[in-house]
Amino acid sequence: MTQPLAPRAVAVAVATGLLTAGCLAVPMPAAAQQRNPQQTIGETVADRASAHYAFERFTVSSADRSRTWRVQLAVPKSAPPPGGFPAFWMLDGNAALIEFDDALLAELAAQPEPHVLVFVGYDNDLRIDSAARTRDYTPVEGERPMRDGTTLVGGGGADALLETIERQIRPELRERVAIDPARQALWGHSLAGLFALHTLYTRPGAFAAYAAGSPSLWWGDGALLDAPERRFAAHNAGRRVRVLLSLGGGERARSVDHRDLSDPRVRVHLRRIEAAPPDSAERLAERLSRVEGVEVEYREFPGLTHGPMFRASLMWALHAIAGVADRSGTPSPAGDLGPAR
Repeated sequence: MTQPLAPRAVAVAVATGLLTAGCLAVPMPAAAQQRNPQQTIGETVADRASAHYAFERFTVSSADRSRTWRVQLAVPKSAPPPGGFPAFWMLDGNAALIEFDDALLAELAAQPEPHVLVFVGYDNDLRIDSAARTRDYTPVEGERPMRDGTTLVGGGGADALLETIERQIRPELRERVAIDPARQALWGHSLAGLFALHTLYTRPGAFAAYAAGSPSLWWGDGALLDAPERRFAAHNAGRRVRVLLSLGGGERARSVDHRDLSDPRVRVHLRRIEAAPPDSAERLAERLSRVEGVEVEYREFPGLTHGPMFRASLMWALHAIAGVADRSGTPSPAGDLGPAR
């Protein structure tokens, strides 16, 4: 169970025994399975008329036109507060979008001050664009295992994506909807969780809250584990910021029951993640809680492995930040999509 946040304190939520009815663990798959890299998103709430939110989309491209991001924007069908709507940003926007249904939109819209929803994805119909996210969400170069058993060296594009967010996406949002610049949150899972933490460290004030689900702290041989927290503390200058960190209990235990160990890519990846100790996320939460102005909450989801943590961490973040019921233990509207990295 989680506990209320307190300044300069971390609520470590490692549940034991049975979970409450509001947070049932998603069952582990009976047999090992691998994510289909060509999984598409299909029809989503953005393609259907909603009584609660108006959806629109736009694209932005890199200067050389080699990269294009699709932004899906969901605006409450109500008058904005005097200072503008709060905003909830999601990376892996295509995958995040399919976790929403009409009931969730209705509850979000019913909040006293509903959030604008910002889905930052790629301009294609893939649920997860592995190559693009490896390039964009990583702060340094690293190695990613490929399905043929080899590794791909790349990444390091996080700062370039941050520039795109600041110089292209944010100005476009301001043209389309009144958003309160002081009430914006950023959520990401896995490599996108790593990106959220990198943003926290390097862009003080960019967001008021950061939610990092199962952050890939192993990337770059654990480069973020050596993040200069003293420098971050100096740059943050006591600014109040909220950080939500989460991890699946199956991840911490390094469970491999759901993995196809005959797959060379899986074996390489399991070696890579050894760069980060199993308790790295919890230890990071403890270190951040000692930084002035930073409020941290760490939550561990018993039994969950990396793939199911995508939805669990997103739904928990929406609950903690936007005020809706905790749906972290509920099934995806799109059904079982299998593991995701």
